[in-house]
Amino acid sequence: MTSPAQPGDGFPLSRQHDFLRLLDSGTESGPFGPRNTIVGGWRVRGRIDVAALRGALDDLVVRHESLRTRTVLGAEPRQRVLPPSSPELTFEDLDAAPGGRDAAAERFVNRIEAGEFDAESVPQLRVVLGRFAAEDAVLSFIAHHNAVDGWSAQIVLRDLAELYAARRDGRPANLPVMRQYREFAGWQRDELASPSAARARDYWRDQLRGAAAMPLPVDRPRLPGAEFRTGWYRFLLDDGIKRAVAALAKETRTSQFMVLYAAFLLHLRDRTGETDVVLPTFSPGRGTAGFQDTIGLFYNYLPLRTNLAGARDLVDLLPRVRRTCLEGYRHELPFSEVLGQAPELMRRVTTLDGAGLAFQVIQSPYMMADTEVGGLRFTAIRRRLLSARVGSQIPDGVLWTLEPQHDGGIVGKIGYTDNMFGEAGIEAMVGEFHESLRRIFFPGFSAAAA
Repeated sequence: MTSPAQPGDGFPLSRQHDFLRLLDSGTESGPFGPRNTIVGGWRVRGRIDVAALRGALDDLVVRHESLRTRTVLGAEPRQRVLPPSSPELTFEDLDAAPGGRDAAAERFVNRIEAGEFDAESVPQLRVVLGRFAAEDAVLSFIAHHNAVDGWSAQIVLRDLAELYAARRDGRPANLPVMRQYREFAGWQRDELASPSAARARDYWRDQLRGAAAMPLPVDRPRLPGAEFRTGWYRFLLDDGIKRAVAALAKETRTSQFMVLYAAFLLHLRDRTGETDVVLPTFSPGRGTAGFQDTIGLFYNYLPLRTNLAGARDLVDLLPRVRRTCLEGYRHELPFSEVLGQAPELMRRVTTLDGAGLAFQVIQSPYMMADTEVGGLRFTAIRRRLLSARVGSQIPDGVLWTLEPQHDGGIVGKIGYTDNMFGEAGIEAMVGEFHESLRRIFFPGFSAAAA
């Protein structure tokens, strides 16, 4: 493990932060504003030792420098590591009515997600413990997305649970050796000067020549400079679709992401008639240098381009999608670097009547599901189906997220910016895609008969 940075140390921004600077409008709606948050929620069963929990939160901030790092913008942007301090921990009593405790837990997490977090605040973490009873609670945190990404959110809880158990049992924590985010920023700079990065730039320049990311028609025209919020529409795809996706992924030696991504491409082709499609997704962005256990901003925007011309069906399209994905992963660069090779890539998604569109499938390696640590049982709240008009901010347009569930079905959510989209239009999009999936996987399906 590296030695902690000294208070006041500064280091250059990562290229992920540089990309956010390109998107920054300087307003509360921008990526450095208070609405760009990430929220995690877990059901916790067992009697919680509050003193051990407070101590574990302190230990978490000591362990992960990103939770006490401030991003300083200006002529020479830097990130500055500050001394450890205690995160805010508050408590609420939760009422199970109406709908029972599971529904109340969802409402609680949605309410936390509708809150804000000042990017200047350190530590970059605030925790709320909602209690139904002495041995049944919901643990939720909110953090600024510039310090914690989706993968990191699961590390937060994994490490917090083990640090809690260590405090409670009076023993050292059993956690993997990890590297700090400032090391990632340094590694990334060196990597971008390497011959492999030069070859990757050549790949993206050729791959994206003449291409433009597919725009999504808006419900109402974009108003330049206008403030906006992000709504989240949630839904469930039935278990028959989930099983069909898993079976086809196994049969074709692809992944569930590739199958769902290819199905979404066919859906877009049917709606628009376009066959040369750039549909961006997100990768973990952690490289191969041992940052899997580090909290920080790593996710990367990956603009995958696929030729759908002549594809008869999903099975016919999958080899193309597999090849596109594997080549993209192999030549991955921070999106700001890719954009340098394809400066016209985003031209269609920044117009008054066109918005950005991205698609992802979540498969986190650290998800807690009925996991016992330190006398407590933790379960991530992932089967969330309660939509919200206000939630964690996205920078523009629409973000589709699908997550196969171990207990059946595929949970979906769509983040949409309310300056261009309304919930009714998003709901209609989901209905159309659901019908497309049924036609793709069950050829005899008829929407009229359903």
